[in-house]
Amino acid sequence: MPPAGSLPLSGPERSAGVLDQSDLEINVLEFRQRSFQFDRLVDIGGTECVVFARTETESESQFRPRLVHLRVVVPREWVVYDEPNDVLALAKDGTTVPLRLTEPVTEVRADRSEFKEQGIDWHRSEGRAGYLVYAPGVLASALEAPATLAQVVGS
Repeated sequence: MPPAGSLPLSGPERSAGVLDQSDLEINVLEFRQRSFQFDRLVDIGGTECVVFARTETESESQFRPRLVHLRVVVPREWVVYDEPNDVLALAKDGTTVPLRLTEPVTEVRADRSEFKEQGIDWHRSEGRAGYLVYAPGVLASALEAPATLAQVVGS
């Protein structure tokens, strides 16, 4: 039985497990009230991970806002298709779509560096040239290595 506040995935395509790359490419991931596009697959410490990307302005209130490049990196098996909402979602167990909560959107620099969303503990790392990388706590220590962080941001 799924945990309270979550919806089980249904249908034969959901029993197959991990989404294929074409499913990742044609859908968007909703995270922190923003939509992210599939960017690439990477290997982090022997775990196949998916990187999702988004670019936005740092702050509309600034005279010359800078571009901020956001990345979300998660283990591939955590990415599931939320059919009723037609978006990708994140599920630690790989099957149960968490309850979608509505919260106010904040500017990316106003986000705390550690927070909880969709039942997952998250950590935000900063890369070079305006890159912010969101990763679950289980990947946060691996992202401290400059080579791993560069692999995620695509440089």
